[in-house]
Amino acid sequence: MYQITETLSADVLEKMHAPPKQNIPEITADKLVEADGFVFGFPTRFGTAPAQVKAFFDSTGKLWAEGALAGKPVGLFFSTASQHGGQEATAFTFMPHFAHHGMIYVPLGYASEKMFDNSVPSGGSPWGSSTIAGPSGERQPLVQELAIAEIQGERFAAVAAKLAAPLKAGQQKDQPAQAQAQQTDQQTDQQAAQAQPEVPAKHQGSRMGRLAAKFKNLFSSN
Repeated sequence: MYQITETLSADVLEKMHAPPKQNIPEITADKLVEADGFVFGFPTRFGTAPAQVKAFFDSTGKLWAEGALAGKPVGLFFSTASQHGGQEATAFTFMPHFAHHGMIYVPLGYASEKMFDNSVPSGGSPWGSSTIAGPSGERQPLVQELAIAEIQGERFAAVAAKLAAPLKAGQQKDQPAQAQAQQTDQQTDQQAAQAQPEVPAKHQGSRMGRLAAKFKNLFSSN
């Protein structure tokens, strides 16, 4: 578990009645690559994600350029100060971040009958589990809200495991092929060296050199 780096000053946080930070390590963008999937939880700020979360995703540009997060499952849980404070709006206004990365959003759906309990104001939507924190964050999650969150965690973990299994199996399957490819590259490196002066020295041992060697062998065999 990680927390996103704070961007507001201490005096602003005090005026906002923000709770003190817990002793949890702060996440960096490179950590996302290590995970099979991730569930982000954050409060609503004017019906969308807080600036801190947006700033963190702004730091993932390199991962976007590499497609490093494509195909990874992602989910959300969230909180608002009031019952109609924009819980679902927070989720669907953040979807472009996931879409641009090619991530797969895993919604909660109506996975629990507790989501139909209207006896007391409570959170929980098909977009993800949630809670109503109160104007000063004084309200703690209800038992049914925690139960819904637990179901979301179980369902998300099951989806993430299913998506990750073929990738890991493919990586293991590809290891012999990668070893064979490396051996072939070494052989073509040697052939490229023998292709002098046809292959310039600056290209020997490079992809250009291997390509030249392959072409030379191809034409010489014909």
